Amino acid sequence: MSADFISRIVGMFVLSVGGIFSGTHMAAVLNADPYEYGTIFFLVGALAGLILTPYFTVRPFVAIRNRIRRAPAQQLLAAIVGLVVGLLVAALLVFPLSLLPSPFRQILPFIAAVLFGYFGITVMVTRQSDIFGLIRGQLHDRGAMRGAGGTNSGSVLLDTSVIIDGRIADISRTGFIQGEMVVPRFVLNELQHIADSSDALRRRRGRRGLEMLRRLQDDAVNPVSVADVDVEGAQDVDDKLVLAAKRMRSPIVTNDYNLNRVAQLQGVQVLNVNELANAVKALFLPGESIDIEIIQEGKEVGQGVGYLDDGTMVVVEDGKPYIGQRSEVVVTKVLQTSAGRMLFARIEE
Repeated sequence: MSADFISRIVGMFVLSVGGIFSGTHMAAVLNADPYEYGTIFFLVGALAGLILTPYFTVRPFVAIRNRIRRAPAQQLLAAIVGLVVGLLVAALLVFPLSLLPSPFRQILPFIAAVLFGYFGITVMVTRQSDIFGLIRGQLHDRGAMRGAGGTNSGSVLLDTSVIIDGRIADISRTGFIQGEMVVPRFVLNELQHIADSSDALRRRRGRRGLEMLRRLQDDAVNPVSVADVDVEGAQDVDDKLVLAAKRMRSPIVTNDYNLNRVAQLQGVQVLNVNELANAVKALFLPGESIDIEIIQEGKEVGQGVGYLDDGTMVVVEDGKPYIGQRSEVVVTKVLQTSAGRMLFARIEE
């Protein structure tokens, strides 16, 4: 039997018994037939208990339980702290309020406890991001003062592009990222919006991002959490991310070039996945030999183009006749661009 059904039976029994006593008492007051009034109040009480009891017992409890389950841990902690602070303030007011004449000294302490408890919860839940961000910043500063040269144990913020890119999942398993990886709620909302797009390509990208986020939570060495970070005064997701990073004093992990530049201009540390990928690519010096397959023509006459295993483009002088073949080439020049590293080579004689 369900809790809803049990509550109806219990409510029907309690209110029907209460209806009998109420009906007989009413009959005694009105000098009427107690059986008639008792029967009427019995039936009304039984019907009211059968219909209304779940709405005052089980269903509010279930709604509160579901709300608590869905609420983030940070929000629950903020509500508890706000309630405690509000009740402490109300407790300080008990003594002066108790000096008031009756009935104010009996009523006002209770009202003060309810009001300050409510205000404490409201303030803490509304400003939880600022308060917890300030606390994290203070702890981070103290940690930095205790030992410069140690690894950064603070959190990092992930943006939409780096989640969709997917390489962050592999990077996290290597241990290069220290501390908790935080996905702000507005970034998750953007991923869901992209996944629901009518455009097939955007929809695939959004679903890939959601799958990568699930993979991060399952396989990452460091914890991954979704934070209810609310940034007022900004509409664009990138602007919100930069403001949240400044408030929380956390770096942003991204592969978005524009976000990288905007964040750096505002003094926010950026961990760029593309820069990391370029930094760990194999370094070739002029004069070294490479075995490479030339797969297509280059932009200039007679050039051939091939790629290393890490995606580095190799432009081979006079390599057009060797398209479709593996050849030994000699590096003649290394060019570093914003898009990555490019090698120029010639066929080895």
